[in-house]
Amino acid sequence: MTKTALITGASSGIGKEFARYHASKKGDLVLVARRADALQSLKDELQDKHGVAVQVYARDIGASEAAQELYDEVTAAGLDIDILINNAGFGGRGHHINRPLASEQAMVDLNVLSLMTLTHLFAADMAKRGRGRILNVGSTAGFMPGPKQAVYFATKAFVNSYSQALSEELRASGVTVTVLTPGYVETEFAQVADLTGTALSKSGARPETVARIGYDGMMKGRLVVFNQPRLGFALDWIVPLVPRRLMLKLVAQMQTKQAGQGPA
Repeated sequence: MTKTALITGASSGIGKEFARYHASKKGDLVLVARRADALQSLKDELQDKHGVAVQVYARDIGASEAAQELYDEVTAAGLDIDILINNAGFGGRGHHINRPLASEQAMVDLNVLSLMTLTHLFAADMAKRGRGRILNVGSTAGFMPGPKQAVYFATKAFVNSYSQALSEELRASGVTVTVLTPGYVETEFAQVADLTGTALSKSGARPETVARIGYDGMMKGRLVVFNQPRLGFALDWIVPLVPRRLMLKLVAQMQTKQAGQGPA
């Protein structure tokens, strides 16, 4: 039976690669992102290449009531979602009190509230059917505080904690919940978050690799997936031993612009 996956943030980066990978397995898709033209282009590509059914919903799911409205439209269309991939999210570099409050609030709305709302709604349906898979895209940022991206790191800490707790709650229902926690990935994220020119953005993983590892981990029902084993080792065994003040300083330095690359 063909499984239908709903993917948010599907117009670029990891989300786009999730869509391509799922389609390569002959799965149907519901793609969600703000950019209608990019979604339509991806829809045409996947339908032509793989012969799968693709529905697109162009919207900002971080907007008030948007996640609920998306759920209502998808269910009204008679689409049963077998796989939910909450990928949409963004970051923003700078001292918290110097960043626009509206931008910080929008980050929480998208990275936390919309993810929680979609998970709550679709997970309930999955539990009733006795099957389903959920993949929430977190980050290694969720394992530590993040000076100069204080809100972003905090939102990913929520995703990490929430996903693991929900996994335990849903185990008996036949629904699995997996959190993907990649390090830096070469996508538009760096430009949007103003990380270009920092040590953090010097090198990163390819989005297609991260998507494949995350998707395969989800299908195996894994709890936490790192795209690189060394990241998991470092976060589990090294980072907890580093003095907290030193760790805060190191994270801040990683997100500081190098000379000639703009404001620190």
